[in-house]
Parts: sequence; C-alpha cells; structure tokens
Amino acid sequence: MRGEPSCPKCGGRVRAPGLFADSWQCDAHGAVHPLQPVIPPSVEALSVVVRRARVPVWMPWPLPVGWLFTGVANAGDDRTGGRATAVACSGPGPLGGFGELVLVAEELGVGLGARYAGIDGPDPGPYMDVAGPPQAKLLAAGRPTPMWHVSGTPDDRAVFAGEARGLWLWAIVWPEQSGLLMYDELVLTDLRDAGAETDLLPCGALSPRILQQVAEP
Repeated sequence: MRGEPSCPKCGGRVRAPGLFADSWQCDAHGAVHPLQPVIPPSVEALSVVVRRARVPVWMPWPLPVGWLFTGVANAGDDRTGGRATAVACSGPGPLGGFGELVLVAEELGVGLGARYAGIDGPDPGPYMDVAGPPQAKLLAAGRPTPMWHVSGTPDDRAVFAGEARGLWLWAIVWPEQSGLLMYDELVLTDLRDAGAETDLLPCGALSPRILQQVAEP
C-alpha cells in the first residue's frame, strides 16, 4: 500500500503545489487532484472520506445479502476537498463465486473511474452509446439513474456509467458475469446523507481490486 499521493489517472508520482504551480502536478497529465493512499475498510476510516468529500460517496444500501464494505479511495487534497471517491464492496456473485463492485463518483476530468474501468480517460462519454436505451438503472439518492455499458474495457470486468447529482457515476464489477448485479436496480445511498446508519456497516478485508488499481504501474 502506498503512503503518499499519486496521480488518479496513471498512478505516477505527483508534486505538491509550490512556487511554480498552485496545484498538484503529474509529469504525464499536468494538474491533477491527487489520489490519496487507500484507506483499509473501517467505519472510522470511511467517515474521514465522507467528511472531506465534495462529491457523493456512493454505497449500495442496504448491501446485497452477504456483501461487505471492502475499501475506499479518494482524490483531492485538504484545500480542495475530495473531488472523486471510490467505494469497494465484495460478496457472493449472482451466478456463484465471488463478486466485487467499485462505485466511483467524480467531477469531470478527474480520471479515477476510467482507471478502474481500464480505459483511456478521463471520462466515459466516448465509450457510451447514449443514443440507445440504458442497459441498467440504479436508484441513486432516491432518483432513477440510467446507466450505460462502457465499451473497450478489459474482458475480466463489466463497466457501466451514468450521471447522478450532476457528476459521473461509474460502476465497475468483477468478474464480468457479476455485472448481472446491475440489472437488479441497486439502491445507492450517498453516505454524506447517511448519518449514524454507517455505524452498522459490515466491513471485510481490503479489496485487492481497489488496492491494485492504485499501485504504481
């Protein structure tokens, strides 16, 4: 696990603001919102991300039967607040075996969701055929939210994206067949609105999915 901020788009090193730049800088991507070190799953650690987030912190609520909260990541700094959040959950897959889900909320151009999706970013628009009907629907903070399949991703995952609260919402599911979860109209809660209910959140071991995606290439 890394102990310093990194680029949300590529995982490379970033330079803190200084004399010549007022934002974090990546050699490959220029100004970025730094990805903070992954926080192991616990109610206390999650509350830190929730308090500083300026975008939703989406969580299936209630969690699917047998599923656990298994990690959280966020991009941003103390000055700007969290501009992207990623929440991992893991549990029994709908066709058997083990499934993993990462939900990303982010502002335009941050690029964290594209990184988990395994595509060139920063945003999903070029990979979505919004001329046709959405392939899935979620209920996000009480609002029906259409989600479109994102093309061009690796074969080991299913990726969907849409818009919720005026921001990108990504859902990345491993393995690909566990994408069937998305057809059950998951109900998502923004944990910034959840209050004391998060004290009951069941936590599991840190997801290797959320960890490996933020490791340096």
